[in-house]
Amino acid sequence: MNIEVDNRSGEELPEQEYQELAAFVLAQEGASEECELAISLVTPAEIHSLNKTYRGIDAPTDVLSFENDGELLGDVIICSAVAREHALDFDSDFASEMALMLTHGVLHLLGYNHEEDAEAEAMEARENQLLVAWRTR
Repeated sequence: MNIEVDNRSGEELPEQEYQELAAFVLAQEGASEECELAISLVTPAEIHSLNKTYRGIDAPTDVLSFENDGELLGDVIICSAVAREHALDFDSDFASEMALMLTHGVLHLLGYNHEEDAEAEAMEARENQLLVAWRTR
């Protein structure tokens, strides 16, 4: 697996850890060893622009996923500043929130979604399973 991290957030972040977590999630989900994934860590302004352009939502968000065809599985774009705010809102810590956002984004690229309640429950349960396994590996 080839996982690239592009940190444009303006923050010093544990990029190697994010690569390792993404590889773990992909392996646990049975993704091809040949797959490629791009992770971008961005500012609120950048993710706001992407969210408006591609989803029609005029606000920043925490994570976006864009699927690609072929060997490149896709792109996961995370705004660390929004994740930091959500960690405070949900009485979590920043590292856990970033791990959740990355896992969530990768699962979207693998076909998970949360359009319907049952799908959302299944996705959340899988996120929790993967994050517990990651922490206890």
